[in-house]
Amino acid sequence: QVQLVESGGGLVQPGGSLRLSCVVSGRTLRSLAMAWFRQTPGKEREFVVGMRWSRGDTYTADSVKGRFTVSRDNGLNTAYLQMNSLKAEDTANYYCAATTGSPITSSVRYVSTYEHWGQGTQVTVSS
Repeated sequence: QVQLVESGGGLVQPGGSLRLSCVVSGRTLRSLAMAWFRQTPGKEREFVVGMRWSRGDTYTADSVKGRFTVSRDNGLNTAYLQMNSLKAEDTANYYCAATTGSPITSSVRYVSTYEHWGQGTQVTVSS
């Protein structure tokens, strides 16, 4: 059973940075394809970045390209989302997602690709 636990959210001023963590249990990072999504009330869950660890590739939404990056620590079985130059529009609940499947490139950004989800961590960007 794959379990994902996010942490690291909080309140930050515009232009600031945060690093979110997603601790994975039940499978190793290498065996998963993962992604970060975000959601605000009344809106659909929005793709942020996808990672196919076994292939070594990542896909980043245009809205965060150049500001958000992903990394991992295999020893801790943890994925990270580093968020820099945060804007008010980045305010959302951020979710870590994972699949044991092998998604094709075009499906990395779809919610339906992932069968495992964390509980989310709230990020608020405000002065």
